[in-house]
This record gives sequence, C-alpha cells and structure tokens, in this order.
Amino acid sequence: MDRLHLINVFVAVVDASGFAGAARNLGISPPAVTRAISELEAHLGVRLFTRTTRVVRVTDAGARYVEDCRRVLADLAEADESVSGMHGAPRGRLTLTAPVLFGALFVTPIVTEYLQRYPEVNASCWFLDRVVNMMDEGVDVAVRIGELPDSSMQAVRVGRVRRVICASPDYLAAHGTPVTPDDLTQHCIVSANAVSPTPEWRLFDKGEPKLIKLQPRMLTTTNDSAVAAVASGFGLSRLMSYQVAEHVHAGRLKIVLSEFEPPELPIHLVHREGRHASKKARAFLDLAIERLRANPAIN
Repeated sequence: MDRLHLINVFVAVVDASGFAGAARNLGISPPAVTRAISELEAHLGVRLFTRTTRVVRVTDAGARYVEDCRRVLADLAEADESVSGMHGAPRGRLTLTAPVLFGALFVTPIVTEYLQRYPEVNASCWFLDRVVNMMDEGVDVAVRIGELPDSSMQAVRVGRVRRVICASPDYLAAHGTPVTPDDLTQHCIVSANAVSPTPEWRLFDKGEPKLIKLQPRMLTTTNDSAVAAVASGFGLSRLMSYQVAEHVHAGRLKIVLSEFEPPELPIHLVHREGRHASKKARAFLDLAIERLRANPAIN
C-alpha cells in the first residue's frame, strides 16, 4: 500500500468535492480514485466520505483527517524543497486573497513586481469582500483587515486603517459640514452596504459608542462605486481610509467628523505557520511586508 499516494488521492477528492473531479486533477481514472479511497478507509477503519449517486461529502472523521494529511504533504514538500536547494528560486502557484479594492490598489502592484522577480511562480489572486477559509480553499497568503480571531495561522501586522466619513468640498459648500453625528440624518447618504436598507453607523461621542440610523439616498454593493458617487459631489459616505486616500490627498474628498471615528483597525498578512509556509510564500511575504509598511496610505 502506497500511503503517500492514498493521501494525495484523499486530499484531491476533498478539494474537488468529488471522485470524478479528483481523477481529472490527478490524471488518473475514476475507478483508481475509488479503489484508493476504499483502501485508505479499510486501513483506517473509518468512513472518510458519505456517497450518494449525486453528492460526495466528507465525514467528520474525514474532515479532521484531511487537515493532518495537508500538514504531512506540506512537510514533504518542504523537505523536497530543502533537498533541491534552499537557495533555488521559488516556483509553483501562489494563491492569495484580499478585499476587492485593497487588492486592486495595493496588492496587485506587489504581485506584479513579485512575478517579474520570480518567473517560475504563477499567482492566483482572489480579491473578494468576504473572509476566505485559507485551509479549505488552499490559500497561501491573505490580507485581513480588523482584529484577528485565534487560529493556527501566523500573522504579521503591516498597517492600519480608519473608518472615515467623507464628502466632496463642493457638496459640503452647498449643504454644510456636519458638526455632530446627529447632523448626518439631515444629509444625503451613500451606503456601500446594500444588504441593509437602513444602515447604522457606529461612531464614538466622548469615548461612548453612538449608533446613527440612516436612510441612504443611494445603496450600492461596491466600495468603489460609493467612492465615485461622493467624489462626484453626491452626498457623504463612510469608507475605509485607504479606499479614499488618493482622493483626499488630491483634494477631491474631505474627511468630516474625524473626532467621532471608531478605533483604528489593524491590517495583517496571514499565512501558514512557521515552516509550513512554502518558499514561494515566504518570498512574497518578505516583499509584501516591505512594500505595505512603507505605504503612507495605510500607515
């Protein structure tokens, strides 16, 4: 029994959510995948999957086992990398994730510089405004904005961000500048959160939290469209400071009510702990940490 082969097949089935997909990804036949899983289950004495004619689901035992298998495969890859020469160039596919606008503004230039520096690496950039499960989805590096929960991942702080309320100088000249949080109810509001038609902005008045319930004139699902709306002179919006830094620097937007802002949020690069970070990931982290910490828009 080739345990390494069986483990590779098992992880491939989990990643592909099916036997046929795993067979395609591995370049072997579906019956070979079925035999490998049956042999592994017989060896372990547990069921790793529940199967129906249409669905393959990993069992609780399988879900626990797959994490151990991933660590085993990562250790083997690390050992291979060490034997082949620690001073060799990074190679393979790097998968990373970041919020949409942060990825476009800050991560993309780093990725292109990294790929030019290391021609044997390819990159998959998942710029999504949701938290990606790094282990389940095979992500090497993630940008996280906000306080981090306890996890098995390692994090490096690279910056900070504020939640700011802003408007164009023309709008403020025409409609007045809000002086207190309550003044916001008298203004035209653009909300980059179409999930809630009546969003609440959590501000702080003399250190005490204060919720301001608003009736936006415009709801949008993307931050960049909210930025475009307020930069054109249409109302006020609350956004991350990095999302409007360029417009504020150019004078197209002005931040208001800064004394009522909530505490700053940290920005971290999250990656697999210690030696489980591959050479390609370590090389990217070194570059990204240097570039992000030097960026005044987030520091």
